[in-house]
Formats: sequence, C-alpha cells, structure tokens
Amino acid sequence: MKRVVAAIIIQKGRILVCQRSRHQTMPLKWEFPGGKIEEGEQPVQAIYRELQEELGINAEIGDEVSRIVHEYPNGTRVELRFFLVQEYQGELQNIIFRDIQWADRGQLPSFDFLEADRELVRAIAEGKLLGELTGPIDSQQH
Repeated sequence: MKRVVAAIIIQKGRILVCQRSRHQTMPLKWEFPGGKIEEGEQPVQAIYRELQEELGINAEIGDEVSRIVHEYPNGTRVELRFFLVQEYQGELQNIIFRDIQWADRGQLPSFDFLEADRELVRAIAEGKLLGELTGPIDSQQH
C-alpha cells in the first residue's frame, strides 16, 4: 500500500487546492498538496518536506485531521493522512502544479478532485470537518 500525506492549508478561512500538471499521474485533477512518505520518514517529516518541494514554504504542521484508505479501480491502494496547516514561513510558490487556488469550503466540490480525496472534500464542504476554521457556508452557494 502506498502511504501518502497531504496538507489542508487554511488561511483567512480559505483552503489551498492544487491542480496536477498534464505530466503527472491522474493529470489535471485537483488535490491537496503533499506526496509519498519516503522510506524511514515519519508522516510529519514527509508533509514538511513535500510542502518545501511543492510550494517553497516551511510549514508548521498541525494535527492529523483525517486518514483514508482508498483503492483505485486498477487495484492500487493508498493510505492518505491529512494534516492541518495554518501557519507557514516563506512566500507561497507554485513550483510543480498547473494551478493553485484559494477556495471557500463551499466551492470545493466544484473542483475535479482525485477520487481518494472526494470523501474528505465533501466532509469539509458540508462543515462536518474543519467547519470552525473555514467559516459559515454562504447561503448563495446552495
């Protein structure tokens, strides 16, 4: 099973979402930044390293907010651990993605997320997870 970490980066009630490039596996899908846990690496070390590599930031890694095991139709199994990030040092840079955007939680379902992320995206959008950090859903979005 592939072990993966991802960051839910929240600033001013909005969440950072990233679009994969055309050259990555599952091209042009949206995701939360992160990547594979390397051999001998702890999950918190992995997400810290990934955020440096992908976004050029030194993040303060918060709590693990969700853990999902997902099996893709091709049989690939992945364990995803999502960590909260509310503070970081450095200028946010788009180093590897096609696009990065700040989104309100109610907007998240409109992005074409990776299949493994969709359950979490729905929970955040509905306010079941991180609702106190992302603010109320605007009634115009229903």
